[in-house]
Amino acid sequence: MKLETLTGADTPKPMAHYCQGVVAGDTIYAAGQIASDYKTGVPPDARQDPAFPFYGSDIQKQARYVLNNIRSVFKAAGADFKDVVKSQVFLTDLDDFHYFDQVWKEFFPSPPPRTTVQVSALLVPGCRVEIDLWGVKPAVPRQTATGASTPKPMAHYTQGVLIDGVLYAAGQIASDYKTGVPPEARQDPAFPYYGSTIARQTRYILNNLKSVFDNAGCDFKDVVKSQVFLTDLNDFYNFNEVWKEFFPSPPPRTTVEVSRLLVPGCKIEIDLWGVTPGTRKHVVADPASPPPGAHYCQGMLVGDTLYAAGQLASDQTTGVAPEAMQDPAFPFYGSDIQKQTRYVLNNFKALYAAAGCELKDTVKSQVFLTDLKDFYYFDQVWKEFFPSPPPRTTLQVSKLLVPGCRVEIDLTAVKSS
Repeated sequence: MKLETLTGADTPKPMAHYCQGVVAGDTIYAAGQIASDYKTGVPPDARQDPAFPFYGSDIQKQARYVLNNIRSVFKAAGADFKDVVKSQVFLTDLDDFHYFDQVWKEFFPSPPPRTTVQVSALLVPGCRVEIDLWGVKPAVPRQTATGASTPKPMAHYTQGVLIDGVLYAAGQIASDYKTGVPPEARQDPAFPYYGSTIARQTRYILNNLKSVFDNAGCDFKDVVKSQVFLTDLNDFYNFNEVWKEFFPSPPPRTTVEVSRLLVPGCKIEIDLWGVTPGTRKHVVADPASPPPGAHYCQGMLVGDTLYAAGQLASDQTTGVAPEAMQDPAFPFYGSDIQKQTRYVLNNFKALYAAAGCELKDTVKSQVFLTDLKDFYYFDQVWKEFFPSPPPRTTLQVSKLLVPGCRVEIDLTAVKSS
């Protein structure tokens, strides 16, 4: 398939090594955008004017600035925001959400599926929101999916959209949007040794997502990619036990710890991509890469699209793999973040080869760092593997699943012609 790089006419040129967007067939993959001009930091038009402190707010100005820039990228593809089919919003403070959502409504009268989480930091100090969008060409037919038993969203988003055989679902948390976390998603204080809050929340969410999939004519065996945002990775084991009940044959998965979710008491948000039954797909695994320690697969090839699981620098046996650690005998040769990034990207390279792809076929990337001070050195290694860089979203998260791991990378690719 032919890949076309996008550049928004009004979008600031990236300072780091990524492109603003890629079109693969009918699908538009945009880079995450923050409110920076990459010259002055947060530019004046994305800041509250100190002379007029009661007119507007930083988050609203930033959200408007970001969305206008991403719209410029979509216009370069001949599309607009009515063609957005999936969105992820990363805020540094969920207390900003209400005011952000007011601006969102201006740009999305008919809202797409959305996932919203709080992360630790963004790449430019002062930036309060990063927005990540997926879209399709205007002529592509689409169908809204609404779960019969899934709680109606309180905020401005849709539960799911089915586009050309791909189901993009909104991220779900364990809330009924009436009482907060409902009783059936909480541990019963009368029976403290029977189940756990995380297990109940996970089951509640997956049943709600299953209802959305049912409405779209899809099934959980047709899930091709998943992302899991936990507020405490100590909950991972019990979450994973429930995951096995719903996914006997597991999809690729990325799991990170974030700071907060939109409803107090919610411990997990789950984001899923699916395809319609009968779609040609198969699991991809590189025999030389470490097999997953938890319940997921390394990748899923769906037609020409490779959905890969998030990877971190662990061999699943010793924690951080020795070859991904700085050698204490040679402390001035290399660094942990560079060794970890190279280890992860070499594993991806092998996985891509098993799928008949190359890294140049990457159309979307998300990078989760535990410390954005590592970004500059990470980006140097990124350039080695991606001379022509894909769209990228970069965030600081609280923690990754293996102690000592500093970066998790999530990739999607489309075989190029």
